Amino acid sequence: MHPYFSLQGRTALVTGGTRGIGKMIAKAYLEAGAKVIICARDAQACTDTAAELSVLGECHAIAANLATEEGIQAFAAAIGEITPQLDILVNNAGTTWGAPLESYPAKGWDKVMQLNVTSVFGCIQQLLPLLRKAGCSDNPARIINIGSVAGISSFGEDAWAYGPSKAALHQMSRMLARELVSEHINVNVIAPGRFPSKMTKHIAQDSAAMAADVDVIPMKRWGREEEMAALAISLASAAGAYMTGNVIPLDGGFSL
Repeated sequence: MHPYFSLQGRTALVTGGTRGIGKMIAKAYLEAGAKVIICARDAQACTDTAAELSVLGECHAIAANLATEEGIQAFAAAIGEITPQLDILVNNAGTTWGAPLESYPAKGWDKVMQLNVTSVFGCIQQLLPLLRKAGCSDNPARIINIGSVAGISSFGEDAWAYGPSKAALHQMSRMLARELVSEHINVNVIAPGRFPSKMTKHIAQDSAAMAADVDVIPMKRWGREEEMAALAISLASAAGAYMTGNVIPLDGGFSL
């Protein structure tokens, strides 16, 4: 690996790191030389995924409920027991809720906004002391928030809270980038299009739905694991040291 993209000696935390995009990124960071901490609500999934990924490098797992302020505070305290500083924070944990416009429930809206926006803000807030310890002018600490092209386009698919939550995350990230740049902490967003995940599994398992889905993507396919990995490594390594406040679509041209 070229030294520009090495993460040797760095510590990364990936929320929602047991599957989908989070697992892709956690695996990539281990391969690039980082120590990686993953978290999810499912304790068994955390244990199993950490064991699987540990063949690539040092991987720790913490079961955490990020849907409450108390859960985030306990989570941040647990991270502090594993590492004295945090070089890379990837906020990937998120959720969605689909229902027709007329019957879309308030509890669905609240759940999506809580996990996709409020919890991300809480994690950043609670982990700032560890990020500040890691960042310096030559090599800033990195916050990478996982947004979505749903926060850029109006293609909502009856997930009425999801797109607005990701648009809010994008704007919050820009504000945080401006606020934290003087403290040597970079904040950027990856806005994925379609990638294999639990959220998109129902499409992948239906050939007609899959055909209709890729038809609206200019590249006529979903994203691949190595493409997500490459961008995540770039933002976390020396390659991304001069980048902050960016929302980067990774979508095969969908947002065009």
